[in-house]
Amino acid sequence: MTPADLADLLRSVAAKVLVERGSDPAVLPDEVKVERPRNPEHGDYATNVAMQVGKKAGMNPRDFATALAEALSKAEGIEVAEVAGPGFLNIRLAKAAQGAIVETILAAGEKYGTAAALAGSKINLEFVSANPTGPIHLGGTRWAAVGDALGRILSAQGAEVTREYYFNDHGAQIDRFANSLVAAATGQPTPEDGYAGAYIGEIADTVVAAHPGLLSQSAAEQHELFRREGVELMFGRIKQNLHEFGVDFDVYFNESSLFASGAVEKAIETLKASGKLYEKDGAWWIASTEYGDDKDRVVIKSDGKSAYIGGDIAYFQDKRARGFDLCIYMLGADHHGYIGRLKAAAAAFGDDPNVVEVLIGQMVNLVKDGTAVKMSKRAGTVVTLDDLVELIGVDAARYSLVRWSVNTSIDIDLDLWTKADSENPVYYVQYAHARTNQIIGNSAAFDYASVTPDFALLTSDREGEVIRTLGEYPRVVATAAETREPHRVVRYLEELAGAYHPFQSDKALRVIPQGDEPVTPVHAARLELVKATRQVLANGLGLLGVSAPERM
Repeated sequence: MTPADLADLLRSVAAKVLVERGSDPAVLPDEVKVERPRNPEHGDYATNVAMQVGKKAGMNPRDFATALAEALSKAEGIEVAEVAGPGFLNIRLAKAAQGAIVETILAAGEKYGTAAALAGSKINLEFVSANPTGPIHLGGTRWAAVGDALGRILSAQGAEVTREYYFNDHGAQIDRFANSLVAAATGQPTPEDGYAGAYIGEIADTVVAAHPGLLSQSAAEQHELFRREGVELMFGRIKQNLHEFGVDFDVYFNESSLFASGAVEKAIETLKASGKLYEKDGAWWIASTEYGDDKDRVVIKSDGKSAYIGGDIAYFQDKRARGFDLCIYMLGADHHGYIGRLKAAAAAFGDDPNVVEVLIGQMVNLVKDGTAVKMSKRAGTVVTLDDLVELIGVDAARYSLVRWSVNTSIDIDLDLWTKADSENPVYYVQYAHARTNQIIGNSAAFDYASVTPDFALLTSDREGEVIRTLGEYPRVVATAAETREPHRVVRYLEELAGAYHPFQSDKALRVIPQGDEPVTPVHAARLELVKATRQVLANGLGLLGVSAPERM
């Protein structure tokens, strides 16, 4: 019996009790919440449903809890249900019912933890979208890890997710990038507002090598060629780095296409015609303060040219035209203003502003020997994705970046994340998976196939803790999808590893028989528990894009 099964049972029993007492079961919530008590002595699970609805049903909460406990104790799979305090209900499952979680996991395999809650929804998930003017810095790397994990989690709940990279190849920063390449190729100092770093010289040399007569051309011709090919080379590096990081996109959308196709102009004219823009000081504005922005935004400047937000408005309209019913934008710490302006754009087109979700990620710092690492070998000014992977590897990089809520600034301690011991969180979880694999491999020398597992024999607290933790996994994934918080999966895996390691290390709970001892039903049940743990660890690590090693 999983927590979800227990919640369903609780609701049906509670509804029956209410009807028997002449009360309307409609007062019950759609989903009865069950939690694991902090103190295992209080039971396997607890619920406050009696306190939640007792008064609404015209009953004293403790009296309702008492009636509910009496009825629940008669249900299959429940060992005992006891009332505590003003109406809490503590529940202990029958051992066989608890052990059935293991069978559920093994039957579902890779599908365990998936659901259809978001089936039918089309989600556009835009993340990273770093300008093609330099390598991806740590902030963009964080979004690469978190965004990819979130996409996997949303997909696991049945959503059709399109991962999209908004390729910003239009505007002043591209001109500054081209000017920097020209300066590097001609031996001039980097422009004051330009880009520095070894990568600039490398790209400039590549362009010159491909076009030997380039430097004899006019300044305008040089600038255009360096702009066009430089951007292509830089973005090629970005895509390759992301691919090596385990992150690939379904769509790479060019910002310049919105201007070339006239989509920006058309979108702005549509808003003007519908009265969604207002004129002031010779410019046209959108009332983004109505949606949380700190000020209204200029859409058409006084010189008649589109402001940057014009591209954002046309881009949103393009996403909706492609059939997406939810557009998630994952943006950096300095982009809070985008929340209001994007929601205002949605409302201006007659959409529900909630079609737009904006997640803001905070800063990432590297720390070595207690001191911040600020410089990159390649980029010169900022630490990049390549730097992080070179220092701690892909698995540790992804895991460490997803481990915390995106609302929190994080310090990645290089000394911690390179350790090959249990202090390193990703090592701790991956080692749990490797240990399960070792046990399963060792079991091949014994005849488990002829023995039927008896899960009712898994009576120890350590076995129960592993089983109950395994049962929580589907709910953790569902909550992570609902809240857009992949870090919940990370912390769950650490909890599962924390339950599993003591179980396997307990010599009183042997999975493999000793000497000439035959395989017994309890050995077989424990082996199934190990297999279920391996499956859930692999499933969870897979959602994070982190490997599940067979040995370490």
